[in-house]
Amino acid sequence: MAAHRKPRRRSAGGHTVRTAATIALAGAATATGFDGIGHAEPQLTPAQVKAKVDQLYQEAEAATEKYNGAKEKAEAAENRLDSLRDEAARRTGQLNEARDALGSIAAAQYRGGGLDPTMQLALTDDPDRYLDSAEFVERAGTRQAASVANVRRQLREIEQLRGAAHIELASLKSRQAELKRHKKTITGKLGAARRLMSQLPVEERAVLGDDGNRASRATTGAREELAPPGAATTEAPNSRAAAAVSYAYTKLGSPYVWGATGPDAFDCSGLIQAAYRSAGISLPRTTYAQIDAGRRVSRSELLPGDLVFFYSGISHVGLYIGNGQMIHAPNPSAPVRVAPIDQMPFAGATRVV
Repeated sequence: MAAHRKPRRRSAGGHTVRTAATIALAGAATATGFDGIGHAEPQLTPAQVKAKVDQLYQEAEAATEKYNGAKEKAEAAENRLDSLRDEAARRTGQLNEARDALGSIAAAQYRGGGLDPTMQLALTDDPDRYLDSAEFVERAGTRQAASVANVRRQLREIEQLRGAAHIELASLKSRQAELKRHKKTITGKLGAARRLMSQLPVEERAVLGDDGNRASRATTGAREELAPPGAATTEAPNSRAAAAVSYAYTKLGSPYVWGATGPDAFDCSGLIQAAYRSAGISLPRTTYAQIDAGRRVSRSELLPGDLVFFYSGISHVGLYIGNGQMIHAPNPSAPVRVAPIDQMPFAGATRVV
């Protein structure tokens, strides 16, 4: 039978097709890390590195603002929990005093020839259940009933306080878990940015604006060489805005540290909060809350001391100082500095009043 089969025809160029397929498969194996051997990424140009690093810094800053908001809420929950626990302890002390007083009355009754059922409250292991007895309430005297009612009320209030404390504890744990998630995101983004920058020669990093350790270790001496506020404070709409601008000038050269609010390091919203705190005004901690902390103004109305916000998610803020310039804490690659407000996508402005 085999002798009668027609010989299989080979297509013209068949060898070429098989060769191309073999090359393609080999290329695919290389690209997917066949046998555990990785495929090196193409070398990025300095401009491409800068674009990627800028994107990573923006994403890290957005995560930083979420971290700041979660931290603020966690601290508030912790303060409420402490207050509830303190109040519960105080009420428990008052309850013990009230029960001791009832116990003294009961002891006197017992010595006088019998124990009134009312006073059995002081001796029972479950006073709340005993208080719920209708028979007990009917047999209690007016004065004793008032004392017992006071104990009942205090027991109920203490249980309410404990319930509220349990809720706050759950809220605190949730906020703490949220903080860990945001911190992991931030450190991951910043680590990726550092790794990208480390691939470039030192001179190219300088061109891209990364002054490395020198930026993060700015000295007071370096700050003294910077220009004074000048007309920025005189053009401010009020004395508090002027004071905020003056403070920001004194912090030029300070390092960027995410989550920091001064006095020696800042993130973007931390710098704004510190500047207005020095002027006697308390601002919210996050960019997305700070934008609602005053009266909105248009870009054409900007005056020194106004807060200027960037990106669609309101993830960055600077302090306007006039002439299209602001002071801001950019990112870990650069210290607090003066920069043009058209450097980033403008999202809005607020005047603190």
